[in-house]
Amino acid sequence: MSRRSVMSDKLKYEIAKELGVYDVVKTEGWGSVSARDCGNIVTKAIEMAERSMNNQ
Repeated sequence: MSRRSVMSDKLKYEIAKELGVYDVVKTEGWGSVSARDCGNIVTKAIEMAERSMNNQ
């Protein structure tokens, strides 16, 4: 069973940089990012998607 990513890697890295967790991702991988930070990344992505939909 393959897992399909909903967010592009580019978007995930962009948000990680914005939230200050990119260095952790770069050095230790996504598995080392805290659950709170992962939740913040998802929240940020949802906010961006909602803004994008509202601007259409």
